[in-house]
Amino acid sequence: MNALRLAWLTIVRQPARTCLGVLGVAAVGALLFDMLLLSRGLVVSFRDLLGRSGFDVRVLATDAPPFAGPRIPDSTAIERTIAALPEIETVVQLMVRDAEIASDARDDRHDENQPDLEASGPGRRGRHHVDFIGTDQQGRNLWTMVEGHDLTRDTPGAPPLVVNRNLARRLALHPGSTLTLRGRCASSGDALPAVTFTITGVADFPFDDAAAGTVAGRLADTSRLCPDAADDRADLLLVRSRPEAGADAARSAIHARHPGLHVVTNEDLVQRFSRVEFSYFRQISVVLATVTLFFGFLLIAVLLTVSVNQRLGEIAALRAVGLSRSRVVGGVLCESVLMVGAGGILALPLGLALSIWLDGILRALPEIPADLHFFVFEPRALVLHGVLLAAAAVAAAAYPMRIVAVLPIASTLRREVVS
Repeated sequence: MNALRLAWLTIVRQPARTCLGVLGVAAVGALLFDMLLLSRGLVVSFRDLLGRSGFDVRVLATDAPPFAGPRIPDSTAIERTIAALPEIETVVQLMVRDAEIASDARDDRHDENQPDLEASGPGRRGRHHVDFIGTDQQGRNLWTMVEGHDLTRDTPGAPPLVVNRNLARRLALHPGSTLTLRGRCASSGDALPAVTFTITGVADFPFDDAAAGTVAGRLADTSRLCPDAADDRADLLLVRSRPEAGADAARSAIHARHPGLHVVTNEDLVQRFSRVEFSYFRQISVVLATVTLFFGFLLIAVLLTVSVNQRLGEIAALRAVGLSRSRVVGGVLCESVLMVGAGGILALPLGLALSIWLDGILRALPEIPADLHFFVFEPRALVLHGVLLAAAAVAAAAYPMRIVAVLPIASTLRREVVS
């Protein structure tokens, strides 16, 4: 009788204990798997989100987060000089301004099933507020069109505008509709004249949260909405490097030409957010994964120890009839591996289902981009999950294996007969 068959016979003889162990490991393994997905999920999702636009270098005035610091002065001249560099393929200016919906008659048709954006609270914006993105796109779009046409198509009369799905659904907008906006950009607080736009399409913007109202127009129309945009101060320059040069070479070339500007690649942003903004989730995942793994170790260790103590007489009898010590000790190890392996396999679909549910809850938080995911599957997470469970199985079997290894055969059989 080999060790694996001995372990299998022991397991099937005690179905209740086996089911308890497998279910316990499945619960522990599911939570462990989710913590592994969380540890790098935001980083992987954020890197994918940055790469969707097709721009791999960003130019800002300072090292402050985008749209939180000062704007780039003389941005048009800087755009031309950067575009002339041999390492650069495309440069796009980006201006983001605050605006409010002035066409109140249409906006009053508020769908009660939609979230109320007028709710008060820190970080909440009114239902009439929109973020206006001004840019002249070249090549790949900064957003994904889902209906209608992009800004490249001229519209008679009013300037073109692209709106996101939230705004289109809330205001019943569609290509061909008009939307009147009023800028909220004057430092004096005076009311600015309203500007009427023609909706050319509906799009998904990559960094929108679940309740955002975002619109996009041409760079020249930004100054019509906000006079401060005429000062030629862009919030951000998006740069796409030439494939043969790469992002690092483009960053070095831009920095050499404009040393006063802050130039970062997508990978630089990912590393920064990983160290600072996303470090909290990584720390939480490490702590919870450690605690979860420890409880899984305790569960299997207790079940195996109890099982071995209940079968001391049987184990001594097997040793007396010629079963070697290594086979008996190996049987305990195989028993642990079988239970942890079965529970670990069951943990994967449970963990994936749990991660989808938790991800939906976290993504519903205010100001979290709707396309940003907290739990992202990676092959490395699956491998690490298996390695950690295997280590827990071996560690949990260590003490029961020692009991079996040092078990005195004669005295144990005598005690069993007397009892």
